[in-house]
Amino acid sequence: MGMMMDMMESMPSTQATGMDMAIMQECIEACSAVEMTATMCADADAGENMAKCAAMCANMADVAHATMRMMMRPMGYDMGVMRAMMTACMTMGEACAAECRMHAEMAEHCRICAMACEAMVETCRKTMDAMQMA
Repeated sequence: MGMMMDMMESMPSTQATGMDMAIMQECIEACSAVEMTATMCADADAGENMAKCAAMCANMADVAHATMRMMMRPMGYDMGVMRAMMTACMTMGEACAAECRMHAEMAEHCRICAMACEAMVETCRKTMDAMQMA
């Protein structure tokens, strides 16, 4: 966490957001993990002729990336927009996890992607709860 947490705490408006930067950091890391696992799962799915799962994972990677990038810019925080983005990320995460779970027994990459999505959804939920208190 070190360097990234130092960077988050050094941002000029972090105090103004009322956000717990440790919680934000955990969510950023969860989104980053999903971006990576979903990208790799989509690539593997393409080779296994699982078009729906590949597309779902590619979309998940894009949504996780965008959400993570927005969280890294506290100067531009708009709580309404942030909540909407995180809600979309959680919805996509639930859908991607459900799709990957259907293939988890035959494809290890799908099992790992589903687990990463589920963990991200939980972390986003925890972050959103903290946002509503701020």
